[in-house]
Amino acid sequence: MKLEADEVKAITLRLKKANGHLASVIRMLEEGAECEDALTQIAAVSKAINRGGYALVATGLQRCLVEGGPDSVDAKKMEKLFLALA
Repeated sequence: MKLEADEVKAITLRLKKANGHLASVIRMLEEGAECEDALTQIAAVSKAINRGGYALVATGLQRCLVEGGPDSVDAKKMEKLFLALA
């Protein structure tokens, strides 16, 4: 399913922020940052990306429910999408 631009605006903004954050972490490492500091920031980037993925799945699920009702949701497909983020 393809989502509308307004449906994914918050998600793309979140992922763009994560991208910028990742660039900062790379810069930290290149400048010789402490390992612990870099790992803490990598964990934050990872969490932000995961949240973006979960938000994307949730948005798609909401759209399926609104457009087709509960019977339109493929439970196995939803499970596969959620597990892909695990």
